Amino acid sequence: MTPGRPGAVPAVPPPSPEQLLAALDAEQRTVARTLLGPVAVLAGAGTGKTRAITHRIAYGVATGTYSPNHVLALTFTTRAAGELRSRLRALGAGTVQARTFHAAAMAQLSYFWPDTVGGHAPRIVESKGRVIAHAADTVGLYVDTPVLRDLAAEVEWRKVQMLTLEEYEAAAADRVMPRDTTPRRVVDLMKAYEQLKDDRRQLDFEDVLLATLGMIESEPRVASYVRQQYRFFVVDEYQDVSPVQHDLLRAWLGGRDDVCVVGDASQTIYSFAGASSRYLLGFGAEFPRGSVLRLERNYRSTREVVHAANTLMRGQPGALDLVAQDPSPGPEPTVLACAHDGDEAQTIARTVAAIVADPANHASHGDVAVLFRVGAQSAAIESALGRAGIPYRVQGGTRFFDRPEVKLAVHHMRGEAVRQTDDELTRRVGLVLQVSGWTPTPPEGTGAVREQWEALQAIMALAEDAAAGTTMQQFTQDLVDRAATHHEPELDAVTLATLHSSKGLEWPHVVIAGVAEGLLPISHATTDAEVDEERRLFYVGLTRARRSVTVTWSRQGSSRAGGRAPSRFLAALDRNIVDGGAPVGG
Repeated sequence: MTPGRPGAVPAVPPPSPEQLLAALDAEQRTVARTLLGPVAVLAGAGTGKTRAITHRIAYGVATGTYSPNHVLALTFTTRAAGELRSRLRALGAGTVQARTFHAAAMAQLSYFWPDTVGGHAPRIVESKGRVIAHAADTVGLYVDTPVLRDLAAEVEWRKVQMLTLEEYEAAAADRVMPRDTTPRRVVDLMKAYEQLKDDRRQLDFEDVLLATLGMIESEPRVASYVRQQYRFFVVDEYQDVSPVQHDLLRAWLGGRDDVCVVGDASQTIYSFAGASSRYLLGFGAEFPRGSVLRLERNYRSTREVVHAANTLMRGQPGALDLVAQDPSPGPEPTVLACAHDGDEAQTIARTVAAIVADPANHASHGDVAVLFRVGAQSAAIESALGRAGIPYRVQGGTRFFDRPEVKLAVHHMRGEAVRQTDDELTRRVGLVLQVSGWTPTPPEGTGAVREQWEALQAIMALAEDAAAGTTMQQFTQDLVDRAATHHEPELDAVTLATLHSSKGLEWPHVVIAGVAEGLLPISHATTDAEVDEERRLFYVGLTRARRSVTVTWSRQGSSRAGGRAPSRFLAALDRNIVDGGAPVGG
């Protein structure tokens, strides 16, 4: 509806500065009020860091300290950027730019390339693996798909570390090379890969960051324009920043220091890809006049979960001491020992069923996640859940907005959005969804029909949760934005995810599978630094849980050959390991 039309719903005014501050606790309020100069926010898991930084930005805009067009909020995934934009819109700061490092760099590169280099900017490589495979053939290196993935990781690592080929070859002496390769052979492949890209006039994602950095450093006109455009910077998940991202941020700042970084060293889990927490932990040395603030009130998890997480990370660099704010007691984390991998999968299915069946939990399937170290662990768990009739979704599988029924529903809504009507949002959305096959009550069973209903029901849930006064046009645009940024709604199905992909998410009940030596920590983690990273990965898994954590491990693999020991990390749970399913003997 447009303003001034009969029956139009008036726009909801943005929160006042006082209202923005009133929604925060004392420490978050300090973050929001510290608007100028360098600021580092050390924010533990579940402490409301996204809430704090979005309210900080909105407070800066509401008080006139920030011009929204001069603020750039940076993060690392399109989903996280989409969530930032969604929250900022709700807080009256919807015109603030929230982008990934790559998206911000690509926009600048595309804009300045014609004037600084000439012609259109090069195309982005669609499949790095395919180009690397071609380069491998060129140098006579014959490798399979897993090794190609490892070679791609080496290419990416070299670039984000900003190493020349010669520097990489020297550094590679201390790295584990992809199977059947040597540092010299990998350098030959890298040279061929770069030549192929040049011949095809292409850039890869890492080139985008490097080229943008080079353009700003070598072209004063570009640097001046960018620095006039963006005056204030906010960087989320700063513990994940790589050297090239750090240097690009400093180039954008250009000697200024109005930057706020937010992160948690205990959640640094991408060191293998070049991420480093040293920029977060060394912020005070880099910006001596900066403020270092802490968020340690955990609003997500019970005291029992928080205690386990604190115990696990005690003594680790940068570890925060979380304080649970939930006064109600919860169950102690449970460790279930299983006979073998098949038994462990069945135990997980029984555990999930028991969680949902317990009336005290008030839990649906969507309230449960099963997390694991490597994707290969998923198959047995999927099979066990399927046999038990438990609906599940695999994180990273078919995206929500790519499902046929969802695409059809969004298409119908875009048509409905142009009609002016006084009907409330949920009624209009319900009518459109019924055309796509939705019904107010769910169908019985757990097959494809139920999955389709769950997907459409998720859209209805978004409509029910929309702010008062949201129009059909605004709601539809939000769906389009969510689709573009992979900001997907939750489905009523158990989530299966790797520990890496669970970062940034949360569930009432979490099951962590395969917490045994060789799986977590994984067998190739041999140095102290690598084991510490595995510890942080387990910490991420623990802190995804709001109410309960169940940890499983099996004494033997599927072949029932070769024994396993429980993970050294289980000592943090301070509880006896109990049998989880079939008898395990001795």
